[in-house]
Amino acid sequence: MEKIVRQIIEKYGSDPNRLMDILIDIQEQYGYISRDAVALMAQHLNMSQVDVEQTITFYHFLSTRHRGKYAIYLNNSAVAYMFGRQAIKDAFEKELGIKFGQVTEDGAIGLFDTACIGMNDQEPAAIINNKVFTKLTPYRVREIIRHMREGKSLDELMNESYGDGKNQHPYLQTMVSSNIRRKGMILSDDYVMGKVLKTILPNISPEAVIAEIKHSHIRGRGGAGFPTGFKWEFCRKAKGPKHYVVCNADEGEPGTFKDRVILTEKPELVFEGMALAGYAIGGDEGILYLRYEYRYMKDYLESVLKTMKEQNLLGDNIGGIDGFNFDIRIQFGAGAYVCGEESALLESLEGKRGEPRDKPPFPVEKGYLNQPTIINNVETFATAVRIIENGGEWFTQFGTEDSTGTKILSISGDCMFPGVYEVNWGFNVSDMLDMVGAYDVQAVQVGGPSGTLIGPDEFHRTLGYSDLSTGGSMIIFGTQRNLLKDVVLNFMEFFIDESCGSCSTCRNMPQVMRNKLIKILNGNGVKKDLSDLKEWSKVLLASRCGLGQTAGNPIVSSLKNFRPLYEELLQKEVEFDEGFDLVASVQGSCKYVGRVPKFHHHN
Repeated sequence: MEKIVRQIIEKYGSDPNRLMDILIDIQEQYGYISRDAVALMAQHLNMSQVDVEQTITFYHFLSTRHRGKYAIYLNNSAVAYMFGRQAIKDAFEKELGIKFGQVTEDGAIGLFDTACIGMNDQEPAAIINNKVFTKLTPYRVREIIRHMREGKSLDELMNESYGDGKNQHPYLQTMVSSNIRRKGMILSDDYVMGKVLKTILPNISPEAVIAEIKHSHIRGRGGAGFPTGFKWEFCRKAKGPKHYVVCNADEGEPGTFKDRVILTEKPELVFEGMALAGYAIGGDEGILYLRYEYRYMKDYLESVLKTMKEQNLLGDNIGGIDGFNFDIRIQFGAGAYVCGEESALLESLEGKRGEPRDKPPFPVEKGYLNQPTIINNVETFATAVRIIENGGEWFTQFGTEDSTGTKILSISGDCMFPGVYEVNWGFNVSDMLDMVGAYDVQAVQVGGPSGTLIGPDEFHRTLGYSDLSTGGSMIIFGTQRNLLKDVVLNFMEFFIDESCGSCSTCRNMPQVMRNKLIKILNGNGVKKDLSDLKEWSKVLLASRCGLGQTAGNPIVSSLKNFRPLYEELLQKEVEFDEGFDLVASVQGSCKYVGRVPKFHHHN
C-alpha cells in the first residue's frame, strides 16, 4: 500500500493543493482511505494528519471505513421518492439483509443514501462504483444484486442499454439519457468547434471580447446572475502574476441536470468558452470543477480535451495567436452541495474543506491560490462562444431587456416529458407546463430547494431576473402530492445534511425549523408555530453564504404561497398550548444513560 500511495502523491507533484485528487485516487484504489494512508499523506505533503482527516470527513464520497467492493449510492431527492424510491430502497435492503448505511458482512456490498445526483429526469437512480443506473425497479435491483454476488463486472450489468445522443460514445457508454426536448443557440447542431478560437480571436483584442460580452448583457447562468462582462473586466484588471479560469460544474441543486447534458452533448463548446475567457482575462490555465456524481464522464471529457489539444484549440499559441497559451484540467469534487458556492469551490480546489470564504476580497481579485480568478457556470461559458461568434447585439434580440438570451431548463417531476429545454428568457410558467405535458399541477418549485415554490395563481409569472430568477431547475408537483410532507420536509433535510456547519445560524436553524415542521405534520401544531417559523427564518440571513441564507426557503415560500396546507394541520381548539410532552422529550436521554424517568406531580 505504501508504494501505491506514494506513487499517487508523486503523480500530483506532492502538492498539498491537489489533496482532493490524491484522496479520490486512494479511495478508488482501496474503497476507503486508511489511517496508514492518512499518515503517509501528512508526511509527504508536509501537512498535519488532522488537516488531511478534516478534508476527508467533509466530503460525502470519501471515507476512512471500507464501503464495500460495490458501493451503492441511492438518490434520496424528492423526485426520486415521487417515482418509487421507497420500493427500491426496500428491495435493496431485503436482498442484502442490511440497512442503508451498512456494508454486508463479507465486505462485498454497501448501501448508502446520497443527495440529488443530477438524474431527476430518470429516477429512481443510483451510482454504483461511478456507474449510473437509471429508472430502477425492484426487479432490476434483484438482478443487479444477483450479478454482483456472481462477481460480474458493472459493465456486464448495464446490459448495453445505453442512453441517447453522446451517451453511447465509446468513452461514455452509460445508461444516462440527455433527454433534450428543445434546442436553442447553445444546444443547436450548427456549432462548429474552434471557429471562434481560430477565425475570430486572431482579429480582435481581449478588450474587444470583453466589450462584446458586456454589450450582450449576459448574466451568469448559475443562479446568482452577476453580469459576466463586468466579472471578466474586473479580473483582467486585477493585479497578479497568474489569472485563472474556473468552470463551476458542481450542479448540486436538486432538480438541476442541464450542465450534465451540456457537458455530454457539447463539451467542446464549454471548453472553447473557457479558452475564450482565458484570452479575455489574460489567463493560461482553466479548471473544470466537476461534481463527483459525474465521475462517469472522466474518460470522455479527457478524450475531448486531448482532441482539442491536437487541433491547436488548447495548448500553446492557440489559433496561431502568439503567446495565447491555455490548458484545461478537470478537478473532481467529492460530494458537497456547498461547493457550488464559488468561494467554497475554491477552498475545495485547494484541497481543503469546502467552507465558504468571507468576502471581500472577491475571487476576481484573490481567487484560486490567491490569484485573480473568474468562476462561471457551464452554461455561461457555452453561451459566451455564441456571443463572440454572432455579436453582442445579436444576443440581445433573444429574451427580455433585463434578461437577454436563452435559458436552459431542467424540468422534472409530474410531467409527461421531463428533460432539458432551451427557451428564451421571458417564457412564462404556464407555457412551460403546457410544453412539457403537465396537468393537474398543484405547485412548481422554481430554482430548486433554495428557490421558490409557487402555486397556480402565480403560473402567469415569467422566467427572468426581474421576476422568477432560476439557475434552471423546475420541479412540477401534481395535485396528488403531499407538498409539506413529501417536498418541504425533504428539502429541509437536504439543507441540514449539506450545511458545512461553519455558521451557527445554518448549523442550527434548519434543524429547529424542520423539527417544528414535523410537530405540525404530526398534528401537534398551534397558530404560534407559523409565526415562529417565519421569524426564525430571518436568523438564517446572517449566514456567510447562499446555502445558509436560503436554507429556510422551502418553509418560507411554502408558508407564503400554501398557508392553508399548514393551517389545516393545526390544533383548532388550542391557541397557545405548545403541545410539549416532558416525559416523551426526555425519553432519548434517559434511555442513553439507562435511567427510568420518575416524575412527581405536585398539586
